[in-house]
Amino acid sequence: MNRINLNQKFWNNRYNNQDTGWDIGEISTPIKAYIDQLKDKELKILIPGCGNAYEAEYLFKNGFKNVDVIDISPLALKQFKNRLADFPESQLICGDFFQHHKQYDLIIEQTFFCAIDPKLRSLYAKHSAQLLVPNGKLIGLLFNDPLNTDHPPFGGNKSEYLSYFDPYFNIEIMEASYNSIKPRSGRELFIKLIKK
Repeated sequence: MNRINLNQKFWNNRYNNQDTGWDIGEISTPIKAYIDQLKDKELKILIPGCGNAYEAEYLFKNGFKNVDVIDISPLALKQFKNRLADFPESQLICGDFFQHHKQYDLIIEQTFFCAIDPKLRSLYAKHSAQLLVPNGKLIGLLFNDPLNTDHPPFGGNKSEYLSYFDPYFNIEIMEASYNSIKPRSGRELFIKLIKK
């Protein structure tokens, strides 16, 4: 099966044409609920494939200052910076997640995993673990829905995801999200994975 090239040009065009069906216009409820119970504002946090980065905006406005966002699309980052002018330039990273090498306490997954070529999913799990400190966490949402096979968003299911993450993480939570937004109700898994 021939897939489209999910490169910088592809994603810039999607943002330029406002073809961003994954973008819900605000932080998702399950991720907001997770952030709201965090006590340590010094956590080093990464949001990969951040897009418009509502999660980073919410974190930043709530006193979390060590938040890095990374996206392959400079246009996505520019739109985010236009919305949140105070966000530090040094924490806006235009680049490839798989080439990124820093250490974090927490990685937040929100519609990045479903946007990469499914052939990279095992590498995503491995690289996420490499970016985390010992006992670091990967939290967020994964689609529990077949979705598309030839273009993003790419779907999947729990048993498939376990095969990617289990070698690198202790699976604390990978369950149906009880507080998804209405259009995604019953179609998302909330994950909380602890680096082995």
